[in-house]
Amino acid sequence: MALLALRPLLVKQRQLSLTLLRCSGSSLPTLVRQYAAGRAEQEKSSSKSLSASTDRTDVSTDVRPLGERVKENTKTASYMGVIMLGVGVTGLLFYVIFWELFSSDSPNNIYSEALERVKEEPRVRDALGSPIKGFGEESRRGRRTHVAHTKYVKDGVEYIRMQFYIQGIRNKGTVHLEKRKTESGSFEYRYLFVQLDYNRQNPIILEDNRLQQDAAHHVTSGTTPQPLF
Repeated sequence: MALLALRPLLVKQRQLSLTLLRCSGSSLPTLVRQYAAGRAEQEKSSSKSLSASTDRTDVSTDVRPLGERVKENTKTASYMGVIMLGVGVTGLLFYVIFWELFSSDSPNNIYSEALERVKEEPRVRDALGSPIKGFGEESRRGRRTHVAHTKYVKDGVEYIRMQFYIQGIRNKGTVHLEKRKTESGSFEYRYLFVQLDYNRQNPIILEDNRLQQDAAHHVTSGTTPQPLF
């Protein structure tokens, strides 16, 4: 009798459970969709925040005072100026060295050419004795390396004058020369002679072209070329 009395109650409870189960089954996809939509919105918002932060970083990262930045820029400009000055000085030194070594009109090459010319002169070899060597002015350390020379301009024409010394096995002498720059840009001898130490009144003259070179100037100015001695 007790089981028969409880049967209607169990049936109602079963029907209620089925109803709740059906309701829960129909709302589960909706809950899943809502969760997915919320997750996507959250990720989108996070991406926008990251992008905004990156843009702000690209705009400016230097928060130092203006005076400090100006000071640093000035220091950088000073360093660049020193570097450019160093490059300029180095280039000038290379140019001078190149000109001294390879230019035919440099004092060093004029000296070398004149020395060879003097050493090949038979009159000089007979007077001084072979072999003959040349040298410049004697320095404080006893080195004879500096060749005395002077450059000057007269009537718009460039000249170079030089003096150095030679020595053979018997005697010594002094070489005097002067060159004049021509219209073509090369230098030609005005004079070249050797003055012997033991007989300075009778030099050995290798070149004396002053009369020919000064002929035009003599006609226009009314002056006469001075003799070599």
